Amino acid sequence: MVRAAGGIVTRTGAGGLREILLVHRPKYDDWTIPKGKAEPGESDEDCALREVEEETGLACELGDAVAAVEYEDAAGRPKRVRYFAMTAPDGVEAEPRNEVDAVGWFTREGAVEALSYTRDVRVVERAAAL
Repeated sequence: MVRAAGGIVTRTGAGGLREILLVHRPKYDDWTIPKGKAEPGESDEDCALREVEEETGLACELGDAVAAVEYEDAAGRPKRVRYFAMTAPDGVEAEPRNEVDAVGWFTREGAVEALSYTRDVRVVERAAAL
């Protein structure tokens, strides 16, 4: 099984609204939650923090586990992704890096509309409920 992790990165946006960070990947032309595969011996928590920073440039504060999702990846392999709540650092802007060509901050409603995968919508809804 492919093991991966990612982060539900939040901040307080304009007007005090909570915003969620999403990334766009040109390879798949999708909007998704920042995530990636774990390296050998790497904890899920460390993987999530590393992947978020590699894709967005943000060194976030790690929070609680939010959800785990299992599905078949593009190569047909079973994949399990654990997601963790994360807080974006103050005064640092997210920027697209590596396989990401755009980042965006969305309200919960905007994220639900923008996300390309139902499984990601369920993760965002679960995070919002916590």
